[in-house]
Amino acid sequence: PTDAGVGIPPGLQTDCETLLSRFQETDSVRFEDFAAIWKSMKFGTIFCGKMRNLKKNIFTKEALALAWRYFLPPYTFQIRVGALYLLYGLYGTQPCQPKQKIRVALKDWDEVMKFQQDLLNAQHFDAAYVFRKLRLDKAFHFTAMPKLLSCRMKKKIQQTEITQEFKDPNDRVMKLITSDVLEEMLNVHDHYQNMKQAISADKSKPDKALSLIKDDFFDTIKNIVLEHQEWHRDRKNPSVKSKNKDGEEKSEGNPQESERCERAESLAKIKAKAFSVVVQ
Repeated sequence: PTDAGVGIPPGLQTDCETLLSRFQETDSVRFEDFAAIWKSMKFGTIFCGKMRNLKKNIFTKEALALAWRYFLPPYTFQIRVGALYLLYGLYGTQPCQPKQKIRVALKDWDEVMKFQQDLLNAQHFDAAYVFRKLRLDKAFHFTAMPKLLSCRMKKKIQQTEITQEFKDPNDRVMKLITSDVLEEMLNVHDHYQNMKQAISADKSKPDKALSLIKDDFFDTIKNIVLEHQEWHRDRKNPSVKSKNKDGEEKSEGNPQESERCERAESLAKIKAKAFSVVVQ
């Protein structure tokens, strides 16, 4: 079996990626920022034009399928939120009666539910509301396969290309040590320290024979993860790193103090997000 779709209309993918690129530049996941870009691009006018009902339905179906593509991994958290807003805008502004629904394969629904939970955990309630509104409007059409299949033979099957600018970087450290893992390690470490103190003869000073690991074991692991996040951020945005170097050169009066302050400030920012951003 092969895809029975007619293919993505010319220019539609370019327009969608332009919209998502501008949303990515805002470094935000707020719906108001997306709506401002949507209005500035007059994106709702993609449905304007003289199209008969059949062609109008096909065009809308392909537009929703294209937006849905960016809503699934391996794209970044921000791009997936932008794709959710894009689906919401396309579904709400489409001229089809009855409305064309968003085709969802059952194998992808678990990933969608996980993404919704991430939205709630990170308190991105505007994005969570948009997803809930789509569900209440019954905008999803659950199917066995992601695309409509037919028995026509096709010599060459087109592979879906992934936009590298939107792709979530493959960071194995972040996949291995997530916020849940860090939190569990902290709980185990605290429980271990309490048990040492409980079975020691001197309650104020635990027996050294019971110290199988260093007391600062968890802090060391956490600092390593935070430093890796900082390195990964500097690698992704070299301009920010160069600015930091320029700032260090200017503060030659007290280099040790400025370096200490800068490191403390950067670590404080990362620590504030350590248990929420890692999963995202």
